Amino acid sequence: MTAIVWKGVETASSESCRIEEGPRGVLVESRIHGGAAACSYTLRATEDWEFTGIVVRAGGRELHVRRTDREWEVAGEARSDLRDAREVDISASPFSNTLPIRRLRLDVGESADIITAYIRIPELDVTPDPQRYTRISENEYLYESRDSDFRRSLTVDGDGLVVEYPGLFTRAEDEPPLAPQ
Repeated sequence: MTAIVWKGVETASSESCRIEEGPRGVLVESRIHGGAAACSYTLRATEDWEFTGIVVRAGGRELHVRRTDREWEVAGEARSDLRDAREVDISASPFSNTLPIRRLRLDVGESADIITAYIRIPELDVTPDPQRYTRISENEYLYESRDSDFRRSLTVDGDGLVVEYPGLFTRAEDEPPLAPQ
């Protein structure tokens, strides 16, 4: 089991995240405290880090998103507009970057264009979001939005978990994570 706390750089937020990997796949339980982004989520992926489902809870509401065999279902409804997406991107969490980083396994210098199912918090709406990841060095990736000018160079650890997301998140090394609810 891996436990991490991320702090919001511009917001007074923190995320306590617990990741368990095993023969049945990956289970992530996380809780985000502070501001409009307050929420919790439970995410599941295969052993190869292929996203399969998430439940997001925010503002007394719950959103269920799942993917099977390139079919997406959001809140119980089929979503053909997400057919090219392979994972989710949760607006309030740096954990989202780990999914494509782990799945793509890029070599240094390689790039990949992907589509994610972008989940906005606290709205809990889901839209397709084109992105590009380029591996700059062993522990650095360039993240680029392909439909805006947003880009950041992310520093990650050996497990592909964000250490530094300039302007947005930083890992809190000196305090124990809170247990997710």
